[in-house]
Amino acid sequence: MRYNFSPAGRMFFHFSLSCVLLSLMLTLTGCGLYNKLFNSDNNAQEETENPFSAEALLREGMDLFDHGQYRSSLEKFQALRDRYPFSESGMVAELKSADAHYYLSEYMEALQLYDEFETSHPTNEAIPYVLYQKGMCYFKRIDTIDRDPSAAQEAILAFNRLLRAYPQSPYTDEAGKQIKTAKEFLAKHEMYVVDFYTNIEMYSQAIGRLEYILDNYPDTEVAPKAKNLLARLKAGTPPKGKWTDWIPQISMPDWAIFRHLGFGFGSKAE
Repeated sequence: MRYNFSPAGRMFFHFSLSCVLLSLMLTLTGCGLYNKLFNSDNNAQEETENPFSAEALLREGMDLFDHGQYRSSLEKFQALRDRYPFSESGMVAELKSADAHYYLSEYMEALQLYDEFETSHPTNEAIPYVLYQKGMCYFKRIDTIDRDPSAAQEAILAFNRLLRAYPQSPYTDEAGKQIKTAKEFLAKHEMYVVDFYTNIEMYSQAIGRLEYILDNYPDTEVAPKAKNLLARLKAGTPPKGKWTDWIPQISMPDWAIFRHLGFGFGSKAE
């Protein structure tokens, strides 16, 4: 599946992602952290005198992050978290550390940090974004149809959790699209297994898998073909050749398009 986002859609999504970080900083202690980060008349002198202050470390980490130097930004964020574990800046560093790992395609490391952020700050305004990113960590690990499909299953569970908890979040539409793609993948995985069973003439097992597809993925692209194949197997007239010869190919998304969607989506760097 390939998605074509309109320019307006990309701008809205990027804006909403950026607002998460800004809202996080604004709500930590009123506007205290925001003022320290962006009201720099006196801050420049303070950073010169103390380059290891929480604000200085966060500013340096964010600058590296914004320039795609994710590995280096992690060092700054980690130093900040080590020195000021309970500070306002430290909370931002927690979230950006997860994002940096995500950008580096280190999805399990990112997932662990998103989990920790959710556990430590369950009512934070960034939680809808965190839940979406947790789903994306699983989604980006979806492999070919002949491999373990658990990543797609976990992605669906994570996105559904987001939709239940925050149905009006800015990530609702994208989560729905990712769920649809993951279901297409799972249906195609099941058809791969069906192909195996039909090739070795284990038709009862193939019928069971086809019925499973129709029960669980009735709206996928392969469902009509699964229904047709099921009828043929039950009639005792299995088709010759593989099912992939007569079912349109289903591809995963072009990941490059997600680079336009904000700070949760980037190319691998360093």
